[in-house]
Amino acid sequence: MKQLMVRCIYSCTLSFFVLMVSARSNGTKPPAPVADKYIELPVGAIKPKGWLLHQLQIMNNGTTGHLDEVHDKIKIDNGWLGGKGDAWEETPYWLDGAVPLAYLLDDERLKTKVLQYINWTIENQRPSGYFGPVTKWERETGNKISVNDCDKGEDWWPKMVMLKVLQQYYTATNDMRVIKLMNLYFNYQRQTLAACNIGKWTEWATSRGTDNEMIIQWLYNITKDRNLLTLAEQVHQQSFAWSEWLGNRDWVINAATYQNGDRWMTRHGVNVAMALKDPSVQYQRSGDAKYIKALQTGFNDLMTLHGLPMGIFSADEDLHGNDPTQGTELCATVEAMFSLEHIIAVTGDHRYMDALERMTFNALPPQTTDDYNNKQYFQIANQVNIKRGVFNFSLPFNREMNNVLGMRSGYTCCLANMHQGWTKFTTHLWYATPANGLAALHYSPNTVKAKVGASKTEVTIDEETNYPFSDNIQFTMHTKQAVQFPFVLRIPGWCNESIITLNGEPLGKEKGGQVITINRLWKNGDKIVLQLPMTVTTSNWGKNSRAIERGPLVYALKLGERWEKQKEEVEGDYFNVFSEGDWNYGIVEQIVKDPAANVDVTEVKPVSGNFIWNLVNAPVEIKLNAKRIPDWKIVNDVAPQPVTARDGLYMGKVNPQVEKITLVPFGCTKVRIVAFPVVR
Repeated sequence: MKQLMVRCIYSCTLSFFVLMVSARSNGTKPPAPVADKYIELPVGAIKPKGWLLHQLQIMNNGTTGHLDEVHDKIKIDNGWLGGKGDAWEETPYWLDGAVPLAYLLDDERLKTKVLQYINWTIENQRPSGYFGPVTKWERETGNKISVNDCDKGEDWWPKMVMLKVLQQYYTATNDMRVIKLMNLYFNYQRQTLAACNIGKWTEWATSRGTDNEMIIQWLYNITKDRNLLTLAEQVHQQSFAWSEWLGNRDWVINAATYQNGDRWMTRHGVNVAMALKDPSVQYQRSGDAKYIKALQTGFNDLMTLHGLPMGIFSADEDLHGNDPTQGTELCATVEAMFSLEHIIAVTGDHRYMDALERMTFNALPPQTTDDYNNKQYFQIANQVNIKRGVFNFSLPFNREMNNVLGMRSGYTCCLANMHQGWTKFTTHLWYATPANGLAALHYSPNTVKAKVGASKTEVTIDEETNYPFSDNIQFTMHTKQAVQFPFVLRIPGWCNESIITLNGEPLGKEKGGQVITINRLWKNGDKIVLQLPMTVTTSNWGKNSRAIERGPLVYALKLGERWEKQKEEVEGDYFNVFSEGDWNYGIVEQIVKDPAANVDVTEVKPVSGNFIWNLVNAPVEIKLNAKRIPDWKIVNDVAPQPVTARDGLYMGKVNPQVEKITLVPFGCTKVRIVAFPVVR
């Protein structure tokens, strides 16, 4: 069955030759479409190892593997199992991460658990094609939703998430029931959108229609049913015009300026994170290069006006500028990661690969606890304490619970949605290429298995590395017979020059900011070693602050952590974390002028198979000179960034004593300073 699926991936999605559904309003002939640059591998083709495997095992032992046992919305009389309980987004959100985790780990317990929801969903599809929880009208009348009764149905939005769940399940199992369900459902949707448009029930569906289109177009690649293209265009026309907005700077400027209730859904951080993939979805269907340009403009503007050092934009809940005291919702991070994974497949642009890497290794790890049972709704870049309060958030909550580490802190959407971050990153470490090759576009310890070359020969590639902490990545080929195929490697933009060896012999040196292809006859046991020398650099962020970087990681001030467990009436147990030690430092200007010459990098401990993203396990430390800024103090629970002059220097009072401070990877911290003022 897996072999059939691999053949389907190559034959069904190798090319995406799609004609436009209808001529544009100006009567001009639509441009020719183009093929995706890379092709996603089936879930399960990539198996994590080392520290990444341990991260997924922690999730399986924690909420990802047990959320249905500890979260009442999923636990009690669940609508996605036929009950009267939760019938909206949280169950599909959880499955969107739990399903790939089950097949990444090949865990029978978790497979059995998630299959209950998948089987119920498939087996209870209505004859009309409608699917999902039993509606109030159906319970009251005993009837089933038909095309003529579409108004008795319920919100399109949660079904969009469940379609992503089913798509992943299909690539893992080749269960043709998924294709049947989607064909029937999309036929139902095509017939009913005129009467029951995307936004009939909620504006969430209007803002997130791109997810609907994405799966429609995925199914088209398999069935070649041109009615699906008509449907995708229908959904597009009824949804938010994200591609137009991303390409039009008025949108992102207004989002940076206004924080009122007007059109807030258009600047809601999670909506924006999902919408990043809209231009790539439209480009798939149309081949119109304007969408690629809109994506480039929109992503650049977004990260310029709202970007934070850890690689994500502010979203607390709305876009909220680039001040290091702003927060980011966990849902925004994992959804932006998924959008980038889709964008990478469509565009092949290495800049989005770099962006995904930065987001994953910096923004994602510190927003959950070591056991993956608690999360922060909003994470702050310069976060000197984690506690109850209103902070600078655009959605502060009167219970003041948006910053604490708790299972139910803030809204529980993130408790359900956070599971897709690490799992989908793992399933997108590798992609197939249109020339029957393999592309290693992101690096972590893993093994990949796929069929390559004109002969479709099965190969297994072991990737041994402690990346992102180490600069050395080794690939070992395992094949029963020699096979010619292109092997693609990404050279990150932060790398000045990579070094590549083949079987111990120099193969070449390549500049950063590109993907390279090694096309040769590969033999069993061939070893490619990619070395990506990591130098220390600084980057400029909001309020003229500076961050210290080394390779793919951003480094933050190492502070002692004092944890306090508390309980809130509605949201239950949670943790405050307070910093111990001085945090109000500015780095000396010599570091900005010549960082490599003015810092000391030490690998303090190895990265073991039991690695956890925390202070105890931080494998690398950077020591540098700094001076305390006595007037830099906490105000309203945050540390407002000191004002600097045009030359980037803080002009206020600074202690004369030079102190040596220690930085560790941002992802290993809970409290920290990452955006530093610069002092003389």
